Amino acid sequence: MIKKLAVILLSASLSTSVLAEQKTQADFDVYVAALKKEALEKGYDEALVDQALATAKFKKKVISADKNQPEVKETLETYLPKRVPQWKIDRARKLYKENQDVLEKVAKEYGVQARFIVALWGLESNFGKIQGGHSVIASLVTLAFDGRRETMYKNQLWAALDILKEGHITLDKFKGSWAGAMGQTQFMPTSFNAYAVDYNGDGRKDIWTTEEDAFASIANYLKQAGWNDDLTWGRQVKLPEGFDNANILKRGTKTRSQWLEYWKDSERSLADWQAIGVRKMDGSDLPNVDVTAAMVMPDDTNGRMYLAYDNYKALMHWNRSYYFATSVGYLSDRIGYPAIK
Repeated sequence: MIKKLAVILLSASLSTSVLAEQKTQADFDVYVAALKKEALEKGYDEALVDQALATAKFKKKVISADKNQPEVKETLETYLPKRVPQWKIDRARKLYKENQDVLEKVAKEYGVQARFIVALWGLESNFGKIQGGHSVIASLVTLAFDGRRETMYKNQLWAALDILKEGHITLDKFKGSWAGAMGQTQFMPTSFNAYAVDYNGDGRKDIWTTEEDAFASIANYLKQAGWNDDLTWGRQVKLPEGFDNANILKRGTKTRSQWLEYWKDSERSLADWQAIGVRKMDGSDLPNVDVTAAMVMPDDTNGRMYLAYDNYKALMHWNRSYYFATSVGYLSDRIGYPAIK
């Protein structure tokens, strides 16, 4: 009976998969018409909806990209050299120097160190050079039509319509990644609406072409995520022989709230970490300051280990990936030290 049920479930799953693959342009057109009706019911202007959804072509490549993201086995030892090569460090320091006045002004106003703003700018869009050439509307409609995360992508679509309605960008320039991430900050539309800033006061939150707006938007995001500019992000550490792995932040969390609970379980004062034998990578004592940190393990117990401060939580709010958050911290350190004069 169990085998029979398993076969039925597998057949149903395969049928659903096949049906998803067999969706046609005609199915898409019906879906877009339903989206238009829903948008009008939400109060969006008919002319705006007609104009925006007219660009919503069925993008099979977007669905393919979403379903076939590469699963390459990485470690920080292979990831960091690719994500933060020396040329990117050099460019980050050069661009910091060129934009130092505005960066440090933004940093002071938002309470976010400028080196972290530049690090996120560099890692998200290669300092604004790689923003994606896909129609944001077409990508979001296609991904909603695919159905796997329909509610999420429909919410992103409504947020995108808000961006157009408010005039922050014109439809012909409304471009981003295949997944709908936009501009020099690679914000999704809902993040744009929550965090984007019109820093130069021209009436538009322009994260695509205005660097001041992009810098302030990054800083505003981190500030709202709880950033503390009295702290850095963390540090790589050495563990003592016989270290109890129960002290390490647990892996396998499905939600941010669960991850934050696990963070609390791992969190200790630096004095406590010092007392159980944790040391800087050169073997010297941890800083004698009243700061708490969690023990983060991006790979496994044979890989790099980090004491991560509260600002690491803000980076994980941006992108809940240990590799991403650690790469931002690593690049920020390489930007800030030696000091740029």
